[in-house]
This record gives sequence, structure tokens and C-alpha cells, in this order.
Amino acid sequence: MSPQIILGAIVLAPVLLLMLLRVNAALVFLSLCLGNVLVQFVAPDANSFVTLFAAHVPKGVDTGNNNVKMLLLLLPVVLTTIFMIRTVRGHGRLILNLLPAAGVGLLGGLLIVPLLPGGVSANIVDSSLWAQVQRAQDLIVGSSALICLLVLWLQRPKTGGDHKHGKHKN
Repeated sequence: MSPQIILGAIVLAPVLLLMLLRVNAALVFLSLCLGNVLVQFVAPDANSFVTLFAAHVPKGVDTGNNNVKMLLLLLPVVLTTIFMIRTVRGHGRLILNLLPAAGVGLLGGLLIVPLLPGGVSANIVDSSLWAQVQRAQDLIVGSSALICLLVLWLQRPKTGGDHKHGKHKN
């Protein structure tokens, strides 16, 4: 399969899933960022922990470092997606949710591709499309983070002010 199709599927699958399940994509983006922090700071110790039990793991199950990293990266994303199903209400908010969902797909692609099994990762990384994505990674991360923050700020609850709805003073 061509690297462009694989990369396109990696980027578009989360966008479609988040939109269909009506999940707040800004929170999923933040979960993806948390997953990346876990990969950076917890993966070395987690991999050592897994290798302790490698003797008890069935034959053929790879306990490689990239699998541990992929689990740490995606676990917060999957849990947030499950817990936040149908949290986006209204047509306008769903359309607005498309921007952070695109950020999740793009950042997810940047973070997942290096962790994929060797042949798949090498095919994508060697493609000209990946070179373009790598050149745009600062723009992808920065603009996606800013968009997600703006969407979260726009979703804050409205304050009631001094109005008391439904109450009449006597």
C-alpha cells in the first residue's frame, strides 16, 4: 500500500471518528499531548517493567519499546474518546469541532508514524509527503494547540450575571 494512503488514513481516521462520535476534539488533543509526555518520561521505566514479565508473555507477542510507547501515547486518547462520546451538542459546535479534530489527526500522525513497525514506518518516512509534513510540524503543532485552546475558551459556560431567570421580586 502506498505511504500516502497509509498516512492519509492515519490522519483522517481520528478526524472521522471524533466527528461521528461527537467527541470534544480539543480534549482529545490535550490527551494526545499527555500521551506524548508519558512517552517521553514514563516509557523507559515502563519498558523495563514489561521486560521483567517478558518471560511470562506468550511466544510471538512483541514487547518492544515502540509498542510500549504506542500504548502510552494512545491510552489517554482512547480513554478520553470513550468518556467524552456525545459531548459536542449542536450543529455549530460540531462544525467548530472539526478544526481541533484535524489537529488531533495531524499531531497523531506526527507522533504515531515513527512508532509503527519498521517497514511501514520506513515507507512513510522515506516518502516526499512525510518530508513536507516534517517541514510543517511546527506549524501543525502550534496552530493546532492555539485552535484547541480557542475552542476550549469558547466553550466555557455562560455566567448568569445578576439576572435571576424565572424568579420575580415581590
